[in-house]
Amino acid sequence: MARIIDGPKMNLIGSNVACIRKKLKMSQQKLSNQLELYAVYICRGSISRIEDYSRTVTDIELYAIAKVFNVNIEELFDRELLEK
Repeated sequence: MARIIDGPKMNLIGSNVACIRKKLKMSQQKLSNQLELYAVYICRGSISRIEDYSRTVTDIELYAIAKVFNVNIEELFDRELLEK
């Protein structure tokens, strides 16, 4: 059975992270800095790799990203968000 990381995309939220971050007028560096307040250390380059689907995201990182963006975790997976 294939695992999700066997495909070309290493996560399911990359585009939505970028979309929400840009709507909040937040740089990748600022997102990185804000995540540190939750003791989650993701450098700016890793934020970029999440957004281009080349890096996996842990559950703790997912939780912290949702907290920084002040959204429900489900919104990070919402395909309709990309159409708005």
